[in-house]
Amino acid sequence: MADEVEIPDGDEATSRARGYHMGDVETVISVEDVNRQAKAMAEVIGLDKIGELANNDPYVSINNLKAGYGKMEILHGLNLQVAKGQSLCLIGPNGAGKSTILHSIFGFTNIFSGEILVGDGDDKMDVTHLTSSQKLKNAGIAYILQDKSVFPGMTVEENLLMGGYLKDTTAESREAAERVFEKYDRLAKRRNHPAGVLSGGERRLLEISRALVMGPEVLLVDEPSIGLEPRFIDMVFEILDDLQNAEGKTIIMVEQNAKKGLEFADIGYVLVSGELAIAGKGNELLENPDVGRLFLGG
Repeated sequence: MADEVEIPDGDEATSRARGYHMGDVETVISVEDVNRQAKAMAEVIGLDKIGELANNDPYVSINNLKAGYGKMEILHGLNLQVAKGQSLCLIGPNGAGKSTILHSIFGFTNIFSGEILVGDGDDKMDVTHLTSSQKLKNAGIAYILQDKSVFPGMTVEENLLMGGYLKDTTAESREAAERVFEKYDRLAKRRNHPAGVLSGGERRLLEISRALVMGPEVLLVDEPSIGLEPRFIDMVFEILDDLQNAEGKTIIMVEQNAKKGLEFADIGYVLVSGELAIAGKGNELLENPDVGRLFLGG
């Protein structure tokens, strides 16, 4: 929930807390309270609604997935659908299982039951138990890590080439890197600079671009705005918007800046305790008073 909480002192009527959406809220609320209130507002969400939000033509489907870490189950029979060229934003309190969904799609968790399918129509691929490398190379799924995943001592170009480590030849990686430089002049001008000297926004651009070297169709984006100044947050979401709407990428993201994420995404899911509590269009969730009260500071 909140990154920082200021405990009320004495008779202070109100306190300030930096909320889930990176803004200010008037009252302090604990993670336990958020979970309790979020559970109370949970809806019964059928597969028909999930399918309708994905235009009844999902490119990524998660069916009755139970997954977690070690023997601990975090996701309890989760269903998810998103169409090709759509974006889905996952929000919810800390510990809700948002990042676990991304981890499960990319192969970082133990899958206890259920399935994960990727592809169009009859060409869907069951990727449930593929390795992360197989998912990247064969199913076109790329994971964009949270901030600070660049190699600061390597040049921008060398960082990009690292993104093509599964290419058959170095020449293919270089060709893909050149396409990235053609698209993003900001990186091209710094291709021989150490990545450690880049601004926060440029580092995030490099992290996104490195994932593009393998030519993925599905982008799993973990906290794209984390650690960035507002001007760089806008830049990153403009980049993601271009990848979705100009290049047809399918985007599934976790975003702690819930307002920004829902403004961007076609679909929004609210997760609570490893289960889907609310699903709707992004703009519908922005107007939902319960979502606003708990996650948007309103």
